[in-house]
Amino acid sequence: MVNRPTSLHKRSLRHAFDRAAEQYDDVAVLQREVGERIMERLQLVQISPQTILDVGAGTGVFSQALSRRYKKSRVLAVDIAPRMLLQARKRKGWFRRQGFICGDADSLPIASASIDLIFSNFTLQWCGEPDQAFAEFRRVLKPGGLLMFSTLGPDTLKELRQSWQAVNAAQHVHNFIDMHDVGDALLRAGLSDPVMDMENFTLVYGDAMQLMRELKIIGAHNAAIDRPQGLTGKGSIKKMLTAYEDLRRDGVLPATYEVVYGHAWGPLVADNEIQVSFP
Repeated sequence: MVNRPTSLHKRSLRHAFDRAAEQYDDVAVLQREVGERIMERLQLVQISPQTILDVGAGTGVFSQALSRRYKKSRVLAVDIAPRMLLQARKRKGWFRRQGFICGDADSLPIASASIDLIFSNFTLQWCGEPDQAFAEFRRVLKPGGLLMFSTLGPDTLKELRQSWQAVNAAQHVHNFIDMHDVGDALLRAGLSDPVMDMENFTLVYGDAMQLMRELKIIGAHNAAIDRPQGLTGKGSIKKMLTAYEDLRRDGVLPATYEVVYGHAWGPLVADNEIQVSFP
């Protein structure tokens, strides 16, 4: 059975990340670490992209890194949250060839077959379904263009999910899609030679409220349309915190993040070309 993410309320999502923009870099430790690992993977690929698209660019940390890596390239930073892009603009040096576009990964305001490299770090998990985003990625990629991305798998925040389940059956933590289903979605979109792998990270906290505050700061709250209403009062939160305490080890509380990495290529034959074969 496919572990599908719930539909996302884009307006709520945009508001959450707008609110997070000024503090985001202070707590986005995992996001930065995973982004650096994607950059390391790019070193293994011999490409000279003319135009790079950073989807879900946030505060522009990796738009800037991509500009430094590929000095002759133009980097387009796309994010759903205008205030995130304001932070990204502050990083731009006068000599950098960068553009900033407010847009949604599910409906990119980008011309078809215009991008050589798509970089996307921790964005897909906020898309309603990966199929729509991947279809857009394929559309904007040039034939033979490269997609490099990370997202979150279903074991992410499993301790928090378990603790809430001790309180009630409502959904309090976003459902993240399985790595194999992400790979299948790449193929359905017509992207070529997908490669997937996964890595678990464990962050530790002094108490569960520290984790909750951090999730709020980075905008990573439960953005599902069917999020529970009236089921997260003080009494429910207290019960959740008590349940989370049962997971304390060596004086700290763990929070697991299942990080899914993937890359794929734009098909070498464009959609409007006709393949002819001879016996």
